[in-house]
Amino acid sequence: MPRKPNFIVILADDLGYGDIGCDGGTLIRTPQLDRMAAEGARLTDFYASANVCTPSRAGLLTGGYAIRHGLAREVIQPADTNGLPPEAPTIPRLLKPDYATALIGKWHLGHVSPHWPPQRFGFDRFMGLPYSHDMRPLTLYDGQGEAEMSESKADFAKLTEHFFEETTAFVEAHRNEPFFILLALTAPHVPLRPNPDDPMGSPAGDYGEVVEEVDAQVGRLLRRLEDLGLAEDTMVVFTSDNGPWFEGSTGPYRDRKGGAAWEGGYRVPFIAWRPGTIPAGMVSDALASNLDLLPTLAAMAGLEAPTEGIDGADLSGVLLRGEASPHDQVILFDNLHVAAVRTPRWKYVARSYYRTMDIPLDQHRYPLLFDLTTDPGETYSLVSRHPEVAEDMARRVAEARAKYAPFAEAKPPAKAPESAETWKD
Repeated sequence: MPRKPNFIVILADDLGYGDIGCDGGTLIRTPQLDRMAAEGARLTDFYASANVCTPSRAGLLTGGYAIRHGLAREVIQPADTNGLPPEAPTIPRLLKPDYATALIGKWHLGHVSPHWPPQRFGFDRFMGLPYSHDMRPLTLYDGQGEAEMSESKADFAKLTEHFFEETTAFVEAHRNEPFFILLALTAPHVPLRPNPDDPMGSPAGDYGEVVEEVDAQVGRLLRRLEDLGLAEDTMVVFTSDNGPWFEGSTGPYRDRKGGAAWEGGYRVPFIAWRPGTIPAGMVSDALASNLDLLPTLAAMAGLEAPTEGIDGADLSGVLLRGEASPHDQVILFDNLHVAAVRTPRWKYVARSYYRTMDIPLDQHRYPLLFDLTTDPGETYSLVSRHPEVAEDMARRVAEARAKYAPFAEAKPPAKAPESAETWKD
């Protein structure tokens, strides 16, 4: 009986679509990621399920929008006590008991009981941080099962190296059984601390330096899989939790992390590599999002994914055979609001920011419709030219709002934003 495939999901933190070469980046050098894409598949229209960290990670891990779990607004802060509900479906839970599972890196889905530790959600091993490394107090945890974890001080400059080393060690320890690793990096989120022992000399400053270290470490991990004879048994995915923040490139796309409905906050790199299974050099513009990882990994592992509470869909046909997307649309949430809907050609923007105001554009008779095939930067609205398309997209937004609003009412967010004047719906 053939063994089930191994999975490693590498999740960068605040990496932009335009920061890697295979997606059009020119300043930061990413030869290993470019090689990974050349040897595997690249999705050009892949979306994070939110434009900031906590809700995006909740979506990736559960396959459902964060609004289902009370985590759609902003990000968890050190003083907060909310988190991922204990009963939430997760990728490692789904893969148990067949898989050895680990989270190496950043959690940021709750750091007090019952949302902590991550081992309560199906991970056998956790080594990493409870939240972003610009938050305090900050402790590096290391533990197996739910036993008491060891604690140490995080060495910012060595975090990327440390996380990849621990990932490689887990691979080596479980080489004879299926494994799933979520390698949730802290790079290139601020603070930027280049590794003095792995200098890259990037022309893109400290941001480029830490991205180029990630690239080098990805190459070392792939080669180690090859050395162990595990490459053909292991699918490695590389993506980001949202767009770039103060630095970084969104490529041709508008705005950045946290930027309401615009592409730059949501559209992120996606590469999948498994020699002999995923066709080399495949590039697809199929609509996809990180919600799709749970049902996709389930299908590839020969398991049945739950249908209740899942918004993602199985991408295995896209990745293995170049099939069309299972989605006819992607919904973009900004906090609790449905801010935009994307279809293969069109993007309908219903919400944006101006200074401190959160503006429901469609309710103020100024919805925006963009043809992304000719205007990927979302610069000129075509509402007046294509009223029938605008009407259809407005219907999609209304249906999405009606579907997800009850979740916000049932699980209101634990903490309101500390600033920003909002225009009420």
